[in-house]
Amino acid sequence: MEINETLSQYSDLLYTTTVAIYVLALLFTLFEQAFGAKGRLAAERSRQRVLVGAGGPESAGIEDGDAPVEPEAPRAVGRAERIGRMGAALLVLGALLQLSAIVLRGLAVHRAPWGNMYEYGMAVTFITVVAWLVVIKKFPVRHLTGFLLLPVVILMFVNGTMLYTVAAPVVPALQSYWLVIHVSAAIIGSGVFLVPGVASVLYLFRTAHDRNPAKFAGFGPKLPAADVLDRIAYRATIVAFPIFTFGVLCGAVWAEAAWGRFWGWDPKETVAFIAWVIYAAYLHSRATAGWRGTRAAVINIVGFAATIFNLFFVNLVTVGLHSYAGVS
Repeated sequence: MEINETLSQYSDLLYTTTVAIYVLALLFTLFEQAFGAKGRLAAERSRQRVLVGAGGPESAGIEDGDAPVEPEAPRAVGRAERIGRMGAALLVLGALLQLSAIVLRGLAVHRAPWGNMYEYGMAVTFITVVAWLVVIKKFPVRHLTGFLLLPVVILMFVNGTMLYTVAAPVVPALQSYWLVIHVSAAIIGSGVFLVPGVASVLYLFRTAHDRNPAKFAGFGPKLPAADVLDRIAYRATIVAFPIFTFGVLCGAVWAEAAWGRFWGWDPKETVAFIAWVIYAAYLHSRATAGWRGTRAAVINIVGFAATIFNLFFVNLVTVGLHSYAGVS
């Protein structure tokens, strides 16, 4: 079918707009990370003053058990927190625009919109942002959004410049229903894997601060407790790993149908398998008492590095059976 150039242009415009919005959200959330701790401390002090003024235990000089329960005063929202909320709102807006860009790309080419590396990278970063929105809904870590957005913005910039591909039909090797099944599973798994990678990096900073508070006095205290970051990394990996495993298995089945073998040590296949082994080792280490905490986080970070390496570097440098994905 003929390519709809108008829809393709709109998709590209939305992609560029999304990057700009993510950059703005990145700046807003980094501002909250840098200055939000002071605002939260000031709000807590304000709440204490309200309780004292209302005749709370601090002013009455009576035992806590005998003091009447005072209604909690509304917590003041500081400027940094308001800016952080704006950053979160921009993140949602950017995700909606990015989803629109993906849908328009698919409508323009009349197929699943992940037939080349540009489309693949666009979908992976979208999944990462959606996964993080779920995380900040369940955990009070919105102020860490900037650390997640930084790699997302970098990946999207590389994707939109070095990996950009004009809208076009896919090569015959990709004209299969396996494109939807195998590649979508790989997209979801890879996208979610970026979240535990960032959480594990921050975990190392937090534990380093706990061991030596003076070394990271300005940065460490503003991070959540190490166990919170550890739970985020573990739960996100648990979600991503079976999906990624399904994608690898589907890729083997598709390879047998297309090339007559399940496995051929193609560069992308090989690195994907290495990443799978690393994440399997991470989950195994979490089930082993002696390999929790820092050592498990390091394994997760290595898996994160392997995922990024496979996502971009393998396609830019190596040549293999996956080189038809739109990268020259």
